[in-house]
Amino acid sequence: MKNADQGMMLAVRVSLVCNAILFTIKGITLVVVNSLAVAADLGISFVALGISILLYYAIKMSNRPADVFHNYGYGKIENVAEAIEGVILIGLALAMSFQAILHLIRVGEVSSPIIGFICSFLGIAINFWGANFILKLAEKHASPALRAEGIHFRLEGFISLAITLSFALVIVLHRVGLFTPAKYVDPVATLIVSAFITFPSVRLLREAFMKLLDASIGESGQMDVIKALARHFDSYCNFKEVRTRTAGRKQFVDIHLVVPAHSSVKNAHTISAALKHEIASTLSDSEVTVHMEPCTGSCAYTRNGRPCPYMQEREFKETGAMSGDRLKS
Repeated sequence: MKNADQGMMLAVRVSLVCNAILFTIKGITLVVVNSLAVAADLGISFVALGISILLYYAIKMSNRPADVFHNYGYGKIENVAEAIEGVILIGLALAMSFQAILHLIRVGEVSSPIIGFICSFLGIAINFWGANFILKLAEKHASPALRAEGIHFRLEGFISLAITLSFALVIVLHRVGLFTPAKYVDPVATLIVSAFITFPSVRLLREAFMKLLDASIGESGQMDVIKALARHFDSYCNFKEVRTRTAGRKQFVDIHLVVPAHSSVKNAHTISAALKHEIASTLSDSEVTVHMEPCTGSCAYTRNGRPCPYMQEREFKETGAMSGDRLKS
């Protein structure tokens, strides 16, 4: 297994362990505290645990090499996992909002807010540490599935922060004897948590959906391709098409080059190999395809009655070679 694959599997294992710990902590908290916000947070952790298991198999599958059934590999499974995570989180946010509205109509009292405060604070520490660890590996390996999981952890960190602050507010209100307003803190906090989930989850789903539609690689990646073409401009006449697409963390580049009609197969292969190597060294996990087409004489030089500079270069080289042979003789 490559180092990249090992790093990604390490991130998935960290995700599984953290989600299992968080699920246990929140489950115990819910039994003791009886809070709607904690119940919603527990639901998020249950979903997160399921997604971590899905992510584990998605990463393993995405590492499979291309075969006769999937000629471009299994990279898109990462985008599928990203989309599934977005859909589930949006559904959970809607369900939580509905429950919060019902609890605003018929309020209940939170018991043992101090225990809820301590457990939610632990959730903040675990979530933000996990988010930082996973997002670093996601950026290193350009994995959309790991990026979605890192965003999910960071999102849970902010949710835990909101719940912690709500418990702190309940404790303060109880201390000053304002028991009736304290009853409304829990459902309001749940509505805030729902909003925290909805907006980034919609953005996550939209990005995953666009990638499943064979979206182009990022703008910076496209500029790297253009820069590589510019550095090799003296090796070809023109380029017709530059097409790119993504499949999970894998990036595909397809280029059509127009080469002088007199170019040999060997020379065309040398140009193609040099261009492929430069682009592949710039774009991580990339596969570059270069198509060669002979010049048909329809370029600006021909239309304006000027000599082809590539033909002149060839004649210059041939003349130089002949002069060199005479000198040797």
